[in-house]
Amino acid sequence: MLLEIKGLHSFYGTSHILHGITLEIETDGIISVLGRNGVGKSTLIRSITGVVMPKEGSIVFKGTDITKMKSHDRARLGISLVPQGRELIPDVTVEENLMVALIGRGRKNGAIPDYIFDYFPSIKEFLKRKAGVLSGGQQQLVAIARALIQEPQLLLLDEPTEGLQPSIVAEIQKIVRQIYNEHNCAILLVEQNLNFVRDVTHRFAMMEGGRILADGEIGELTEEIVQAHLSV
Repeated sequence: MLLEIKGLHSFYGTSHILHGITLEIETDGIISVLGRNGVGKSTLIRSITGVVMPKEGSIVFKGTDITKMKSHDRARLGISLVPQGRELIPDVTVEENLMVALIGRGRKNGAIPDYIFDYFPSIKEFLKRKAGVLSGGQQQLVAIARALIQEPQLLLLDEPTEGLQPSIVAEIQKIVRQIYNEHNCAILLVEQNLNFVRDVTHRFAMMEGGRILADGEIGELTEEIVQAHLSV
């Protein structure tokens, strides 16, 4: 087992967001976390990365208890995040944004690995542009590339297709499959696009009210579950 979350309770200030979340991620799977806005999906992601420190429960990664570990130490163990909104540094170039990820891996004098351009050939065209002038789709590709440079064993994607045009969504679908097939990397994604979820993931976990109320193989994600937990 790559990641084991048991009885997780997380708060924002005095607001109790996660209520006893238990979730397991295998070393060779893609799992999607689903649910309406405000049910705790991003808080779960932030708890895994260490941005939010849980009040109760445990998170074990590759056999190591990381529940109280700092974010940068979790990253060095092999957890990388593509955050909602991308969070690139807008006033520096794409190349410099990618180099920041190398520095985070302790490679201050390293070069961007060739495999990054195999996955993202279009990035070569705008390496010298400032990240802030790129389109939303281009920024998302850079954000995924930045996370992949860190050579993760667990890649977290928070709303990777949000606000993107269909051609970019299709490209991200292809890249996610390629990362899973070629990079020896498990993937957990938070996503609202059900077609995307059904196309790329193996398992799902449906959240409501800070709890996981349904989970299983992706083929078990029935319309009844969707209507009960996703429909407005």
